[in-house]
Amino acid sequence: MQKSWIDSANDGSTDFPLQNLPFGVFSVAGDGPRIGIAIGNRVLDLRACAENGLLDTLDRPVQDACCTPVLNELMALGRSAASAVRRRVMELLAEDAPANLRGRMEPLLHVAEQVTMHLPAAIGDYTDFYASVYHATNVGRLFRPDNPLLPNYKYVPIGYHGRASSIVVSDTGVKRPSGQIKPADAAVPTFAPTRLLDYELEMGCFVADGNDLGQPVPIHEAEEYIFGLCLLNDWSARDMQAWEYQPLGPFLSKNFATSISPWVVTLDALQPFRVPAFQREAGDPDPLPYLNSADDRLRGGFDVVLEAWLSSKLMRDEKLAPIMLSRGNMRDLYWTLAQMLTHHASNGCNLRPGDLLGTGTVSGPGKDSAGCLLEMTRRGTEPISLPTGEQRKFLEDGDEVVFRGYCIREGHPRIGFGECRGVVLPPE
Repeated sequence: MQKSWIDSANDGSTDFPLQNLPFGVFSVAGDGPRIGIAIGNRVLDLRACAENGLLDTLDRPVQDACCTPVLNELMALGRSAASAVRRRVMELLAEDAPANLRGRMEPLLHVAEQVTMHLPAAIGDYTDFYASVYHATNVGRLFRPDNPLLPNYKYVPIGYHGRASSIVVSDTGVKRPSGQIKPADAAVPTFAPTRLLDYELEMGCFVADGNDLGQPVPIHEAEEYIFGLCLLNDWSARDMQAWEYQPLGPFLSKNFATSISPWVVTLDALQPFRVPAFQREAGDPDPLPYLNSADDRLRGGFDVVLEAWLSSKLMRDEKLAPIMLSRGNMRDLYWTLAQMLTHHASNGCNLRPGDLLGTGTVSGPGKDSAGCLLEMTRRGTEPISLPTGEQRKFLEDGDEVVFRGYCIREGHPRIGFGECRGVVLPPE
């Protein structure tokens, strides 16, 4: 197993070994945002690498893209460009790199705790799917006990268009939103802060080179349009959602904030953790031909462990550690990333570099793998007890939600996504 000359990258607990090298955008005091790559507890400045001639083996457009303040230009060059950068950086950081290279690299590395992270791309559009059959069934059962899944679910990847302008990077506070709420026993709705604020544990997928308007993306080409993955929290106001979602779906209940982790893990780094697509139950329909591919069935899934953690303000005041609420896995998604992207573009919709797709809540078959509080607390009827004696049906002001994601497989280093954090702020 290849190691790096950066010691922290060889720690088995790090999210960022040499085999990961995710892309992100960071800044240091007194300077503007630039593209970086995470390695152990350090961040490598790609613009500085280019300016110091360390990327000269790459094509000029790729070098130029590494000098921009967001990832869109590199994304637009396609997956192959990011792959080339990653291979070159791996050469520079490997333990067998020439000593003179190490000397040139050292000044270009920043301590991760001393940088500020930004959104990795200028996100033009954001679409969130509903790809977990466990989540869809659990939520459907709360409202339609006898018929939890709607007839179209197993035929079409369901999604809605979200709000790109309210996507924020991890560690950004999320203010409790206000909106129309109509309790079941009320004759008319009122406008008030949400009382049923929830998180949704998801994965985000950044689009690489997009497709032209009117040009669909075949299923066998779909992954060439995927730059990489991040963690995503689709914050949701459940009481607002229940009142507004008919007949057109979510609106103000979900567009007030979506948090993402700052590092984008490439599909190259995730190759050792590919698994078959979700095994459909006997009697389930096969995907329609445009969504059906032998290769996607064989390796369309990703073995990514996803965890949701919670700490209340009182827990933090008392120096108590966060508690893990759930642990799920991305391999439990009914629809693959390739199917989601292919379906999105199947009508000729033009995806663009930097667009973001969300998987929807990732839930598993058990309560301990439920990806949101709506499922976990059974719509608030089964509260969660915290170490302080507090209880939670839904999120309270001061609560901090932390998502973590990682891949583990024997014979390979642990690959992680970092964290996606957000503290609930009171309404003004």
